[in-house]
Amino acid sequence: MKIGVPKEIKAQEARVALTPGGVLDFIKKGHIVYVQTNAGLGSGFSDSAYIDAGAEILPDIASVYQQAEMIIKVKEPIQEEYNLIRENQLLFTYFHFASNETLTKAMIEKKAICLAYETVEQADGSLPLLIPMSEVAGRMSIQEGAKFLEKPAKGKGILLGGVPGVEPAKVMVLGGGIVGMQAARMAAGFGAKVTILDLNLNRLRYLSETMPSNVTTLYSSEYNIRRLIKDHDLIIGAVLIPGAKAPKLITKDMLKDMQPGSVLVDVAVDQGGCFETTRPTTHEDPIFIIDDIVHYCVANMPGAVPMTSTIALTNATLPFALQLASKGWQKACKENPSLQLGLNIVQGKVVYKGVADAFDLPLTPIEAIFN
Repeated sequence: MKIGVPKEIKAQEARVALTPGGVLDFIKKGHIVYVQTNAGLGSGFSDSAYIDAGAEILPDIASVYQQAEMIIKVKEPIQEEYNLIRENQLLFTYFHFASNETLTKAMIEKKAICLAYETVEQADGSLPLLIPMSEVAGRMSIQEGAKFLEKPAKGKGILLGGVPGVEPAKVMVLGGGIVGMQAARMAAGFGAKVTILDLNLNRLRYLSETMPSNVTTLYSSEYNIRRLIKDHDLIIGAVLIPGAKAPKLITKDMLKDMQPGSVLVDVAVDQGGCFETTRPTTHEDPIFIIDDIVHYCVANMPGAVPMTSTIALTNATLPFALQLASKGWQKACKENPSLQLGLNIVQGKVVYKGVADAFDLPLTPIEAIFN
């Protein structure tokens, strides 16, 4: 199969979908890999490294889309890319359709095969292609939250871990999944007092047994959230419903109960965010303030550490991408139920329930799209 790796053109996005090592694995299996010039530069990978691995370097993004049968990306296509996408072309990337109606309708119109990293799901419910970026984002949420708690950054001027004789900050983490677990562990490592909330009692039991002693678990309810926000300094939104919009757990009216200079970090912003006041921001302009509460809502947090993120992402996506390339998308998805769940839009039809529900679109049974 002919594989295309374009340079990411979304603002502040320096990651690339495939490392030179990943390219080599495709070449060894007889595939052809086209990489856009300078696609890996932001992640520390030169064109010469890709050439040494066996890739062919193409001069522009249009050439990559024109040559490739499968496009492997990091972020969803943006408007400038829509006209480059061909009917029946396989796109393997993060899409987050449920939070983007324009993108959803564009991909329906293009009749491409849209296989989303974020809905590839294992039998145990884990999301193997979301996990590495969730791990990065979870850890970064504390790193960024700590920075914006500083007074020059408009925060309340509190050190996350405190010092001897001074209490540490209080951190609330909404969601006990991968993001939440990593955030809680990172905050605890700084010495903060951490409370992590979730609806799943089995998950809370696991977290209670494995987390450091300065982490408290609590059942997630509106009552508990309203009670805690009054004295918590940093709140991490880490709730994910695969392929669907995130629930709004903190509403605008709740902000008045928070202390001025408190910080909200919404890691769920790609799925619409779990704060009512969330709106996507960028690394260049990461925060905004509403009712004296600092909001950090960067939509591609792992893009700030592209070298780490690119390597971690390739480690996770490569085995699935190799299956798609070697077997074709239909056979690969028939044989691998996890990959099949990654199919969101196929040849103009929505086949993933969360996407159909988000925009009241007809849902086509997955079985109907296989020849």
